[in-house]
Amino acid sequence: MRLYHYSKYIILIFVLAISGAGCTPASVSSPNQEINVEIMIGQESQSLRVPAGGTVSEALEEAGLVLEGKDRVQPSPSTVLEEDSTLRVIRVDEEYETEEEVIPYEIVRQPSESLPEGEEQLLQAGKNGLRKVTHVRVFENGEEVSYEEVNSVVVEEPVNEIVLVGVQSSVSALNIPGKLVYLSDGNAWMMEKTTSNRRLVVATGDLDGRIFALSEDGEWLLFTRQEEDEDVINSLWAANIVDQDAQLVDLKAQNIIHYAAWVPGSPREVIYSTVEPRISSPGWQANNDLIVTSFDLNGFTENETLVETIISVYGWWGTDFAYWLEGESVIFSSPDKLGLINRSSGEKKTLLEILPYKTRGDWAWMPGFGIGRKGRVLYTVDHAPLESGGIEEESPIFNLIAVPLNGGEAVTLAQEAGMFAYPIPSPLKENPISEESFRVAYLQSIFPRQSETSNYRVMLMDRDGSNKEVLFPALEDPGLEPKRGWGVWAPEKMQGENHYLLALLYQGNIWVVNTETGQFWPATGDGRVQRVDW
Repeated sequence: MRLYHYSKYIILIFVLAISGAGCTPASVSSPNQEINVEIMIGQESQSLRVPAGGTVSEALEEAGLVLEGKDRVQPSPSTVLEEDSTLRVIRVDEEYETEEEVIPYEIVRQPSESLPEGEEQLLQAGKNGLRKVTHVRVFENGEEVSYEEVNSVVVEEPVNEIVLVGVQSSVSALNIPGKLVYLSDGNAWMMEKTTSNRRLVVATGDLDGRIFALSEDGEWLLFTRQEEDEDVINSLWAANIVDQDAQLVDLKAQNIIHYAAWVPGSPREVIYSTVEPRISSPGWQANNDLIVTSFDLNGFTENETLVETIISVYGWWGTDFAYWLEGESVIFSSPDKLGLINRSSGEKKTLLEILPYKTRGDWAWMPGFGIGRKGRVLYTVDHAPLESGGIEEESPIFNLIAVPLNGGEAVTLAQEAGMFAYPIPSPLKENPISEESFRVAYLQSIFPRQSETSNYRVMLMDRDGSNKEVLFPALEDPGLEPKRGWGVWAPEKMQGENHYLLALLYQGNIWVVNTETGQFWPATGDGRVQRVDW
């Protein structure tokens, strides 16, 4: 029995030994086993033995290969290698090339009544622009695989060539006193003594029409120009329109929206107000300041800040001004008041409190105004509440009033004239049987209770509001679009006459009105005029 059990144990041990040997994997390598890999770089190859279980990255390191820049390897660097793995290294090289490309200018043909029909005149010579373009060539293992543009910079903008093309004039020549200047297609023109005698005085093509004012002596033109810098709205300039060879004068003032004018009686002195550009509507934040600058023919300027700022309701929109020569003061108009600023002291005095108008838009209403020629009365618009009640700031009632500048109560001259009446008093008119007098032209809303969107008609009245009459246009014709600068009185009378002509803008043209007879004539016919001054 003992021998039997002993033999059984020997057999069991032998079987277990055989079973254990059969379960051991034959492919497990010893810690020092190596495998073969091949590294391909283009058409070249390199064989290498590396430790089993290593990665692509370790194999490259073993081979002394370093990936630089945009070099890459297939498969990815973290891949575990197997026997006879093939690695493909792609060397990437880039070559940058920069070349100049011409930006051709365009030819703009602009109709002009100042030339005979069919005749052409070069207004502005064209100039090609310049662009620098950068391309990149990409090479993989020495072979080009792509060619792409990666950058383009405009070094110089092209300048369009502007050619005036004479068109048949639809208007007859008209004699006028003095010099009348107007803005058309970004350029300034002048008529002198007759509407047929026209001359280009500023040909930059970039006048924006914000400011356009002729000096008292008729020698200088003040205007604003658009700027290429997107952070600047415009810039203020002056031009001598008598000396055709004179250079434009940069007044070194920027962002002028509401006001800039010549200081009366002071040659080469300008007064203006500024804003700060903003991305949000309306595109600016008003500074409500007032600055006086003087300049010489060499472009030297000297500035004096008259007012740092004026605080008012809706001050972000801005403030309008006008110089009052007699009082050596400046009149200001804001959405909630009109007042005076003493130039010497800077002291402010409110003349009229105004009920602000709620526009419910990205603009603010400011009352237009004009100064009577003897400097005693200010003509403006007052916002009045409805008698029936309601929200006062939304009232549609706007009356034309007269405000004594030396003190006294305002007087209503025209009920419901409209918010854009913009009164302009005439020069003084001699009267043999009484004191010198003047008349006032203003705009009357065709639909007074909708004066914000209504067209207007030109009215004329005596300085006290009497003798009102419709002046322009004819009753059967559409009214004109109201805007500041809608009209201007001639600075002097025609020889042998005792009245003044009135020039106004209507449907893109200048119309001249005889305020004595009521007759009117077109002075231009191409519909391209934006501003006018006399």
